[in-house]
Amino acid sequence: MSERGKFITLEGVDGAGKSTHLDWIAERLRGAGHAVLVTREPGGTPLAERLRALVLAEAMDPVTETLLMFAARADHVARLIRPALSSGKWVLCDRFTDATAAYQSAGKGVPIELVEQLAAAVHPGLRPDRTLVFDCPYEVSQARLRGTGRPLDRFEQQDRAFFERVRECYLRRARTEPGRIRLIDGSASLDEVKNSIEKNIALA
Repeated sequence: MSERGKFITLEGVDGAGKSTHLDWIAERLRGAGHAVLVTREPGGTPLAERLRALVLAEAMDPVTETLLMFAARADHVARLIRPALSSGKWVLCDRFTDATAAYQSAGKGVPIELVEQLAAAVHPGLRPDRTLVFDCPYEVSQARLRGTGRPLDRFEQQDRAFFERVRECYLRRARTEPGRIRLIDGSASLDEVKNSIEKNIALA
């Protein structure tokens, strides 16, 4: 029977560099001898990707949005994440439930108790072994998002107050769970960011 793989998630405010480093982290893990599955949330399965498109494009009530996030997550966990971990693969996921706590709860006011109840129902016993939270100030985030040249989704278009609520939630969770959650200064130089990632993806 294969040893269970590790579950690593990347989190943080939009524009902090999380997605930019995803493939690089995967290659570092593969270089260390691990089989790696790279995925994202919402998304990762055909059904979850359809729900992702809906959530990113359509304005909706925050509770409805939260329920759709967890519907996508339920399919993702059952069809992709748990089977990969059970087979011994390391799963590298762009966002997970910490994002729902940050964006839907802290950002939009959905009770954290609802998020926690849904998490317990959708992925009981499953939590990341390590979470890297990419952090940067609002000004850095906005400059990077504008520099992409692509249309921004409705989360990226939120105002500064929303950004600060989301950022503070991530920082608070990092203070609360220092063993699991490690902060990465996304406004640092590329070499500094990579060095920090290297230190913090090392798992026993």
